[in-house]
Amino acid sequence: MSCDRALRSYPVDMYTRRRHAYFAMMGTCIGLFVLAWGVVRLWSVPAAVGMCVVAMVIPPVAAMIANRRGPEDRWWDDPSGDPKSDEWWDELDGKKRPRP
Repeated sequence: MSCDRALRSYPVDMYTRRRHAYFAMMGTCIGLFVLAWGVVRLWSVPAAVGMCVVAMVIPPVAAMIANRRGPEDRWWDDPSGDPKSDEWWDELDGKKRPRP
């Protein structure tokens, strides 16, 4: 029982870590923009522009981190629920699934 629960909770933990990393990066991005044009521009416009360039790079990187697949993420092996489709895909993949 506990093993099943641990296996089921692992992907949830993985997605939670990715989501937290994404929101932390996006929060940093917004913070850089606000600080750049609210505070830093009063002392140095080039520094504010540099902060905005750094902030501009963060969203694509955050999206890649949030959407990446890990080696343990086996989404392509999950059955779809349609027995005929699952049988067809198993045949293409060269797998033999036991009949229920």
